[in-house]
Amino acid sequence: MTRTPPVLDVDAILDDRGTRIVVCCGSGGVGKTTTAAALGLRAAERGRRSVVLTVDPARRLAQSMGLTELDNTPRLVHTAGEGQLFAMMLDMKRTFDEIIEAHADPERARQILTNPFYQSLSSSFAGTQEYMAMEKLGQLRRSDEWDLIIVDTPPSRSALDFLDAPERLGRFLDGRFIRLLMAPAKAGGRSAFKLFNAGFGLVAGAMTKLLGAQVIKDLQTFVSALDAVFGGFRQRAEMTYKLLQAPGTAFVVVASPERDAMREASYFVERLAEERMPLAGLVINRVHESPAVALSATRSAAAAEELESRGEHELTAAVLRLHAGRMQLAAREHREREHFLSAHPTVPVVQVAAMSEDVHDLTGLHEIGRLLAAGTEATVRHSA
Repeated sequence: MTRTPPVLDVDAILDDRGTRIVVCCGSGGVGKTTTAAALGLRAAERGRRSVVLTVDPARRLAQSMGLTELDNTPRLVHTAGEGQLFAMMLDMKRTFDEIIEAHADPERARQILTNPFYQSLSSSFAGTQEYMAMEKLGQLRRSDEWDLIIVDTPPSRSALDFLDAPERLGRFLDGRFIRLLMAPAKAGGRSAFKLFNAGFGLVAGAMTKLLGAQVIKDLQTFVSALDAVFGGFRQRAEMTYKLLQAPGTAFVVVASPERDAMREASYFVERLAEERMPLAGLVINRVHESPAVALSATRSAAAAEELESRGEHELTAAVLRLHAGRMQLAAREHREREHFLSAHPTVPVVQVAAMSEDVHDLTGLHEIGRLLAAGTEATVRHSA
């Protein structure tokens, strides 16, 4: 039995002035980045000042907009009447530096920015990208410069890791080791050294031997400013998390009609429900279709076999074989779609048909946005 899900009305989302944030999430290689760019362009064409923020380091967003590169500052891509499209790519270290510069006095900021431990933390510490994505999204929203912010998240399940950023940051800041290192700065004076020695002396010798005296000193210097700088970030991250739960946010899950991708889509939908995040719907991308749907795979294969047995019309037989294969693929994709819909019958869906070429310019993005917004009645040839 074929299920008919609610239709994902893209234009209704983009035209709703109460919608200020759209988050596109999904596994890798399903066209998520191009979908985000197409939504941003269509929003601009409909009169909104939109910015697309990508957290995906693969640079597909810049390529799809015909740009050589993007950086941590929103860059104007297109103007359409009163609407404008901007785009940017998260630079997690630059965003980290901006936090330090904004929330520490100049001398303390200089000490932190030149600290080896900070330089390592800001460039490669696990979870930093998600922390900074939350921070940048919050910055964009607080600036109130944009009618609509579209976030293109990293591929796979890490796309939702930023939902855990406040809690993970809190665990880091509240950890016993960090509290011990912060004790001297909080206590102050001679008593600070007594407190530090009492709490940390048992392990200081062993850690110094293991890590080296300079590493311990660098770490203590960095941590001495941690509470003032990162306490504020934790509060802002929690505010951004609540913003993502608000009615002005819409999550769009993007998937291809393959088993793994649809399973990931189910995971996203269920996780968003658990976190009480507003789900707009699902884009099923790269759907394979055929104009000759009346000719089944079985009949096509049988006709090809008959021609081959006669040694006649080799080209026709080859075309019939290709059609049979395409119909079989379409049937598999249909089954995957039905499995998802059986588990999530109320999720609005729009399907997007596969095409042979990637989208790499604004003309292609415009066409994707126009057809995508037409809902299930349109065929959207889209493959990025």
